[in-house]
Amino acid sequence: MMHSSKKGLILPILILTIIPLIASWFAYAEHLPPGFGVFPPLQVLEPATPGFNLWVFVVLLAIELVLTFFLLFPQKFGFKPVEAPLPYARKPLPWWFWLGGAMTLVFWYLMWARPAPLMELVYVAFTPLWWGFITLLDGLVYARSGGYSLMSKKPKLFGITIVVSLFAWYYFEYFDYFALGNWYYPNSVLIPELSHTTIVVLYLLAYTTVWPAVFEWYTLLHTFPKLAVKYADGPKIKLPGTALLVIGLGLMTLMVFYPYPLFWALWIGIMLVFAGVLVRMDIPSPISELAKGNWSPMILIALSALFNGLFWEMWNYGSAHPVEPIANPNYWVYDVPYVNVIHLFSEMPLLGYFGYLAFGLIVWLMFIWAGKLFGFNTYLLKEDERKYNSEV
Repeated sequence: MMHSSKKGLILPILILTIIPLIASWFAYAEHLPPGFGVFPPLQVLEPATPGFNLWVFVVLLAIELVLTFFLLFPQKFGFKPVEAPLPYARKPLPWWFWLGGAMTLVFWYLMWARPAPLMELVYVAFTPLWWGFITLLDGLVYARSGGYSLMSKKPKLFGITIVVSLFAWYYFEYFDYFALGNWYYPNSVLIPELSHTTIVVLYLLAYTTVWPAVFEWYTLLHTFPKLAVKYADGPKIKLPGTALLVIGLGLMTLMVFYPYPLFWALWIGIMLVFAGVLVRMDIPSPISELAKGNWSPMILIALSALFNGLFWEMWNYGSAHPVEPIANPNYWVYDVPYVNVIHLFSEMPLLGYFGYLAFGLIVWLMFIWAGKLFGFNTYLLKEDERKYNSEV
C-alpha cells in the first residue's frame, strides 16, 4: 500500500518533468529549447518575443477585472457571510521582529543605495534582505496571533520550508526554459568581481527564501479574523483529479510547441498537475476544500504570494534603477509576450501580477506533495484551525 502510494505521488511528477524534454525533441531542430541549461537563465534572443498585442491585453485585462471583482465581492458569486472568530489576544512584538526590521532596513539601503565602499556587501544583500523581512513578518505574526508563529512554535517545520524552497524553486525555474524565458537574470554575467561559482551559490541561497516568505504571509493573513473566513462558505465544487492532471500535462506539452501563445501555461499547468495528483490520491489540500465550500485556504495562499510579490518586484526594481552601478546579481527582468507593458516601479508588467495568485497555490501544493512523499507534517496554522490538512 505504501509502495503504491509513493508511486502515485512520484509517477505523475516524473512525467511532468520529462514530458517537456520529449516534446522539445520534436519541437526544435537541436532537440532542446534555445538557452536550455544556462544557469542562471539569460534572455532568449531567437526567436524574438512577440510585442504588445491589444487583443490579448484586453482579454487578459477582462479576466483579471472579473477575478478582482470576485475577490472584493465574493457574495456576488454565491458566498455566504461567516461570523468572524474573536481576534487573538495580542502579545508584544518579540525581539526577532526588531532584529528582522533592522536587517531589512540595512540591506534594503545597501541594495538600493549601492555605496561604493560597501560594494562587497551590496553584492550579497538580496538574501539577507529577504531573511530580515521573513523574520520581521514572523515576529508580526507572533504578536498578532497571541504567541504563535512558524519560527517560535514550529522551528522544525520552518526549517523544512527552507529546504523545500531551495529545491522547489529550482524545479520551477527548470520549466521556464521551455517557456523561452518568461523571466531571466541579466546581471548574472555583468559583475566581473563575482565568479560563476559565486553567482550560483548566491542564487541557491536566494531560493531558500521563497516558500518561507509566502507561508509567513499566509499565517499573517490568518490573524485578520474577517479575512480568514471571508471565503469560507462558498459554492461547493469537487474538481476531478484525473482531469486536472491531464489538462495540466497537456498544457505543459503544448507550451513547448507554442511557448509564446501559451506563456501563461507555465503558471497554470504546473499547478493543475500537482493539484490533480493530490486530488486523485485523496490528500487534503486547498483544492479538496472546495468540495466543502471552503475557498479560504486557496484564496488566502494566492493572496499571500501576491502581497509578497509586491515586495519582490519593488526591491528588485530599485536594485537596478538607476542602472549604474550594476550590483545585484539576483536582479531579474520579464520577457512576457503580448502584455509586457505598464510597469509601475516594477519589472513585472501590470497584468503579470495575477500570475502570483497561481504561484501561491503552486507553493502550497508542492509543499503538501513533498510532505506526503517524505513523511513530514505540513500544518502551517494551529491544528484546530486546519483540520483539512491533517496527516494520517
